[in-house]
Amino acid sequence: MARRLPDMPRIEWPEGRPVPPSTLAVLDRAAEVIRGGGLVAIPTETVYGLAADALDADAVEAIFRAKGRPASNPLIVHVADAVMARSLAASWPEPAARIAEALWPGPVTVVVPRSRVVPDIVTAGGSTVAVRCPGLPLTRLLIERAGRPLAAPSANRSEAVSPTTAHHVLEGLGHRVDLILDAGPCRHGIESTVVDCTTVPPRILRPGPLSRSCIEAALGGAVVDRSHAVEEGTTRSPGTGARHYAPRTRLEAPGDPPARVADLLRQGLRVGWLTFRAADPVTRALAAANDSLIVVPADPDPDGFARALFATLHALDRRALDRLVVDLPPSDEPWLAVRDRIRRAAREAED
Repeated sequence: MARRLPDMPRIEWPEGRPVPPSTLAVLDRAAEVIRGGGLVAIPTETVYGLAADALDADAVEAIFRAKGRPASNPLIVHVADAVMARSLAASWPEPAARIAEALWPGPVTVVVPRSRVVPDIVTAGGSTVAVRCPGLPLTRLLIERAGRPLAAPSANRSEAVSPTTAHHVLEGLGHRVDLILDAGPCRHGIESTVVDCTTVPPRILRPGPLSRSCIEAALGGAVVDRSHAVEEGTTRSPGTGARHYAPRTRLEAPGDPPARVADLLRQGLRVGWLTFRAADPVTRALAAANDSLIVVPADPDPDGFARALFATLHALDRRALDRLVVDLPPSDEPWLAVRDRIRRAAREAED
């Protein structure tokens, strides 16, 4: 017999106001599911996460089953504060302490030596654990009420586009999750920056909302940007696979998008195009001459582009198109995180 779809209660917490009793009731319900070994899709300021008790190996295994995630891909553990983070670490390196003091709560994850209390399945058997204190107060309050650190990768099937709304979670995971908390769209729209604090100098393993210069300012020194994320056969950060963040529809990020779009249209394909060139005469001419082309203007602001990227890919994926084309943004620092997501999403097309 088919399982029922999960409940998806809407939760509100107006800024600067006390937590509404209805929100506390929903959080307590979610906390009960987590303490019972269940899976709850939770909002964060980055993307929606699929959360379980990080110290319960069986519950964490359920995350991997629900996502179809390979066991070699570690999880980020979400904590209520630095005290909880330190309880998961065998030691607390100075770079982690500085990042936590300056940038937590926020969209940055630190990789630190792992305590024995953390199950092997969380760290893919590695000697380090990735932890962060999320910036969304609602998420931290849930962790506090559950009394557990939460292992919470993005709430989607493995390698698919990350969810930035509760409805994305429902579409992607359906009955595989026990409860979905709907707090509206995510603020940043891409996953956290990951910094390996066990090396000298520290290394950015995954770019995210906080840039290299922001991390360096917190540390008071240099970091190595995008150095190797794998050591001795063990991956220290999620989101570093060659193919990731990919929609069902094949995605391309060509060097000459207008020429590639024109070529695809000549082949009779239905194309969705996320472009910075929406107002260009060539783009307008292509759109006017082809009913099979959907042109989506790209936000010229890096933060706005990041916030809308995954939601746009989800929307285009529902349009029964044959191909998605995305203009690569500039290669300067503010755009590095979204360039990383686009390149990984398009990797299958590039190979």
